[in-house]
Parts: sequence; C-alpha cells; structure tokens
Amino acid sequence: MAYIKERESTHIYHVNRMSKEEMDSMINRCIYEEPAYCVAECPMKLDTRAVLSAAAAGNLKKALSLYEKITPFPVILSAGCEAPCQKACKLKERGEGIAIREVERAIAKYGERTKSSGVFRMRKKKKAAIFGSGLFPLFLAGELERKMYPTTIFCQEKDCSDYLKTCAPFLSEEEHTVELARLKSLDLSFEFGCSLTKEFIEEKRDEADIFCGSAETARVLLPDCSIDEELMLVQELNMVTGSCSTVMEAALGAKRAALSVDRLAQKLSPAANRGKEGAVATRLITNLEGIPHSECIPMGENGYTSEEAIREAGRCIQCHCEECFKGCAYLREYKKHPGLLAREIYNNTQIIMGDHQMNKPMNSCSLCGQCTVTCPNGFDMGNVCRSARENMVSTDKMPLAAHEFALMDMLFSNGEAWLARKQPGFDTVEYVFFPGCQAAAIAPGTVEAAYQDLSERLGGGVGLLLGCCGAIADWAGRQEMLEDTKEKLKTELAKMGSPVVIAGCPSCMKQLAAYGIEVTGIWQILQEIGLPSSASAVHAPAAIHDSCGARGNKEVQRAVRELVEKMGGTVVETPYSGDFSSCCGYGGLTSYANRDLAKKMTESCLDRTELPYITYCMACRDRFVREGRESRHILELVYGTDAGAPPDISEKRYNRLSLVQNMLKNIWKEDLVLEDPGFTIEYTEDALAMMDDRMILKSDVVKVLAESRETGEIILDEPSGQYLCRSRLGNVTFWVRYTETETGCLVHRAYSHRMNIVKRAGQ
Repeated sequence: MAYIKERESTHIYHVNRMSKEEMDSMINRCIYEEPAYCVAECPMKLDTRAVLSAAAAGNLKKALSLYEKITPFPVILSAGCEAPCQKACKLKERGEGIAIREVERAIAKYGERTKSSGVFRMRKKKKAAIFGSGLFPLFLAGELERKMYPTTIFCQEKDCSDYLKTCAPFLSEEEHTVELARLKSLDLSFEFGCSLTKEFIEEKRDEADIFCGSAETARVLLPDCSIDEELMLVQELNMVTGSCSTVMEAALGAKRAALSVDRLAQKLSPAANRGKEGAVATRLITNLEGIPHSECIPMGENGYTSEEAIREAGRCIQCHCEECFKGCAYLREYKKHPGLLAREIYNNTQIIMGDHQMNKPMNSCSLCGQCTVTCPNGFDMGNVCRSARENMVSTDKMPLAAHEFALMDMLFSNGEAWLARKQPGFDTVEYVFFPGCQAAAIAPGTVEAAYQDLSERLGGGVGLLLGCCGAIADWAGRQEMLEDTKEKLKTELAKMGSPVVIAGCPSCMKQLAAYGIEVTGIWQILQEIGLPSSASAVHAPAAIHDSCGARGNKEVQRAVRELVEKMGGTVVETPYSGDFSSCCGYGGLTSYANRDLAKKMTESCLDRTELPYITYCMACRDRFVREGRESRHILELVYGTDAGAPPDISEKRYNRLSLVQNMLKNIWKEDLVLEDPGFTIEYTEDALAMMDDRMILKSDVVKVLAESRETGEIILDEPSGQYLCRSRLGNVTFWVRYTETETGCLVHRAYSHRMNIVKRAGQ
C-alpha cells in the first residue's frame, strides 16, 4: 500500500494569504463582543455588564473601581444619573429590568475606594485654570487631575465643603461627606473667595496655559457669545467651556472638555479624531428563551443595602450572543467566541505560519456548519478552519500526524477495497449505488442487502461503487488528494454511462454534488419505490439524529422521517435537530485530531434525549453505540439487518475487503483472494484494546511480524519470555511484543511513534 509522504522541511513554498480586510469582514459577523444594550445606551461608556457582574459576585470594590474609570466623582454621578441604561435593559421583556441606578448608588456608597499610587504619575508641564463653580467645572477638574494637569480652581465659595454643596446640592449629608473626602484627596489647588470679574479672570488666565470655566464665566468675558449646551471652544479666548442642565450632561461635557484640553495642550485640533462619543448603537442579539419572569428586589427609603444591591445585580443575565456556544461542543471546549478564535487561527496561518498552539484548535473543528444556522449573522467557523488547514498544507506547515490514519484509510477504501461494477447484463446503467466508506466498514451486510433491493426494483440497471467520496481529503485540507479522488470517481462513472448516483451517506451526497455529479439519496429513492418487504416494524418512539451532511437539505430530513413513520415509528423531535443538529464527533476528522473533544461532541448529541436514536449516517450510528446508546441506522431498519457491536479499526478494513469479496462472488461470480501471511496471529484482549485506541491495524502488526521473520531483527525479553520487534511503515515506526505459539504468534502489546530508528555503520 502507498504511504503519504511526511513534510520534509519548514520552507514556505506558497502562502494563500487572506487579506486583513477579508478577515476583518468575516470577524465582524460575530457579535459576541458587541456592547450590551445597557452599555450601548450609556454616553459615559460605563461597562454596566461588568459592573453588575462584579457586584453580583459580592465584589463591590471591583464594581466601584470599574465605575471610577468613567468619572472622578461616582457618588455624584450615581446620585443624579438619569440611567438611560436602565431603560434599555433586556430583562424588561421578561418583567422588570435591573434597577441599575440604585445598584450603582449602593456600589458608590458601600464599595471600598481604590487607592491610587502616585509613584508612576508624572505631572504635565502645562497648567490649567478653572473658573467658577457648578457640576461642569467640578467634573472637569477631576478629569484634568486624572490627566495629570496641574489644575487650580478659582471660585467664590469659602472652602471645599461649601464649593461641593454649590456644585452638588442634591447630595445627602452622608454622600456629601464621602465625596468631600474624595475631592480633598485629589491633586487640585483651590483659591476660594474669588470675585470672578472680567478683570480678575483676565489677570489669572495669563498665569495658565489652559483656560477653562463654566458658561457663566464665558459670558462674563463675552456677554454676547452663544454657549453650546454641552461643550464649545471659544476661539477668541482659547477657552474650553460648557454648561449643563443635568448631572449626566455635566459629567459627559466635562469628559469631552478634558479631551479638548488634552488636544489643545498638544497643539492639535480639538475636533479631530475624537472617536465615538456618547451612546452608540449595538448589533447584539440576546435570546431570552428560557429566561423566566423577573421582578426587582424591593428597596427601602434609603436605597439598597449592600446585600440587596448584590441580589439585584445577580438578576442580570449578562447579555451576550451565545447561540453558537449552546450547541457547539468545540466552541465550549476552547471557551472563545468565533471572532476571537478566527483571529487567532488567522494569525497562526498568515503571520506565524504554523507549528503553533492553534494547530490543534483548527484541526478540532468538525466543519459541520452548525454555527452558520445558529449565528444570527451566519458566521462560518468551519470555513475559517477549513481554509486554515488548506493553507497550512499548501505551505508545507501542517503536521501529517493529526490526519494521517484517516487519509490512509481513504486511500485503502479507494485502493484495496475499491469496487466499481455495472449491474450484470447491462452495458450502461441508469443508477449506481454509492453507500460510502463508513457504511461498508461498519455494516457490510446492510450495504449488500440495499444493493440487492435496488438492483431488483429499479429499472435501467444499478451499478455499485465502493470507495470514499473524498470528504476525508477535503476535511484534511489536502486538495491534491481531493482532486485525484474526484477524477477517479468521474472516470468510473463515465465508464458506466454517467448514471445518477444513489448515495447512502449524507456527507457523500453533499461531496459528490460539489463535484457536479448528479446525486440523490437512497431515502428519496425508497420514498418513490416504497419500502421492501424486509422492513422492520418500529414500535417504540425514537429520536432522529440529523447528519451534519444533511444540513440545509430539508428534503432528505423529511424523507427519513417519513420512512420511519411508514414503518410505524413515532419520531420525537429533540433540541438541535434538523438544520440545527450538531456533529457526532466524526465529521471534520475531529475524532482523529482531538479524540477527547470528539467524545464530548458525541455526549452533547446524546444529552438531548434519553430515547433510542435513528441515524442516517453510519458514522453517527457507530459513535452513539460506542457510548452505550441504543442506535440503529435507517437502512438497518429498512432491510432488517443489524450491524451489531461497533467494529474496531482493523475489523472496519476487513469488513470492506469482505464486502468486496462477497459482492464479486455473489453478484459478478468473481473471486477475490485475501492475503495470507503464512502463519497464525492471535491477540490478547489488552492488545486489541490498545491497538484500537492507538489506531494500529492488524495489517500493520502482520507486516511488522512478517518483516522481522525475514530480517531476524528480534529482541527477547528474558524475564517475560516475550519477543519484541519493529518496522518502519510509511512515517510511523511500529513495535510489537509477542510470544511464540505452535502455529504462529500471540500478540500482547503494540505501540507506535513517529521517530525513526537509524542503524549505525557496522552494526
């Protein structure tokens, strides 16, 4: 048998670069990181979702630190905020929204203030002067202090307490005390008792580089000037000023003014490159299915206690779009939303270009396409991973190990186990039955029964084609192998008269259609010609697991259900059925690249129901039975066959060869002689389990033992009495431990690795 050549170097031969713009456009479809509804409505850019999350966890200190990021005076802002976030709360669709404003007030009241260190704070050289009192000058002073501008406030009040009362008269005595302590802790200078006349202001402004003030101050200097309610730059005075009617307007205006000050100090235009200011729109879609009716935690006259605020924050559902996570074990495993995962995979293939930690994640996706239907914007994670695999293969950077066994299995199906025959008595045929490599490997008796039935009941002749459709090469990103398979199939079909292919596997059906081959499913054919007399009666209710290969094919999904109902069965629909069905773990070669994740995918499918499963993909049937779930393929029910316990990997290959042998003998009256090693080989149960787990075939063991008998390179382990031999087959070195029997060998262990053993000269 031919082996696949392992990559020989890390040289980059060819790079299929996806442009950054193309990747950004793709990633932009993922709305996971879109701001929550409450966050989008906040003009101050408060991460309300994070604040509520911290509060719900009882960490009011962290919640307050997040709130302090948007304002130097959290008590004032929370006490007077109009709470547009609260009006946008998604929970209002299921009852009462979160009382965000009251939770924020409790956070500002009970949260422990973060102590800032001045070690690395470098004061700027340019000085700022602020004239007047009020919410806008107060917030602006705090913002400039954060930006490390030496700032002096000139006001009429007698002291800080009087100044704060003038600015925020609505504060309670307790709130006033808290915020006064904060004001005094800031690195600000005050000149109290100032007469803010035009002469005084003009005198003091010459001492500062940056001149700021309230709207009233601007009118003192220019009585006829028009003051924008939020913010204006009076060019004649080189002055940043503003006015407000609400606490939110004052805080937002001050934040904008501080940015203008910063840009003016750097001699930049204050109007340019300011980014998105104020509230923004969000594309977020949060599904409230399963979210119960919810009401606010009752509140006393003095607002929430810390415990009540924590409970109320706990009502927050942390709005995200997580539709893809709900059904996809792959995304749950890596705990990354598609946009982030796609970006990291892009960097792996386009920038770092291989041999990186993202190789396994890109090879672990089942490429099933479930995300394209669960995502509101149709994000296709499978397309990202498929393109990445192709790029890695084309640049000679994809390690062969992850997919080698599957690819070798495909070559075996299209080599030793290949069969292409027209129905006896026909020069050309109208149909050809293509059951797929997994059906031939797992249920050869069912394949034989299906062909017998189709050839007897369909007119025009029915050929048989046993092999692989090439999906394995496609999933592995091996485009050259895929093209070879495509041409081989088309050549054989042309010899038969270009018949309609009757596929027995949804993935094969999809793959062949992609080649431009006319194909239909055996399920639709059985709908047309009716069930055979061998069809079993289905008495108990059962669930149908829809193959990911049938995603988007409503006709196939409907046909399978109708066949079950015709056999007397009751189909029970489960969550994530039809187009939303998740992969069993075989698709995309996940079961080869990441066996633990593939098992989780299988378990995720089985968690949907306790009922027996009816499948129409033989790989799904195989994986479900391995996990202990009663499962039958639809064709087993139609033809009254039973594939029994799942075969191991060696038995799968033997089944394919046996099927070819039986079909040639029974239908075409030809003989196929299977290779005889010339000695008997038996296996212990431990050896068989080990070989199946490590994907070591019996044929591999036979070759190792046969070669060792020819070369005499055998080691005797005297304490155990066992012999040890090895052989390099393709890219893998296999080792076998055995004992001699009267007629041959008894294999105790087998293992393999990709290291090559080289003899030294003279040995």
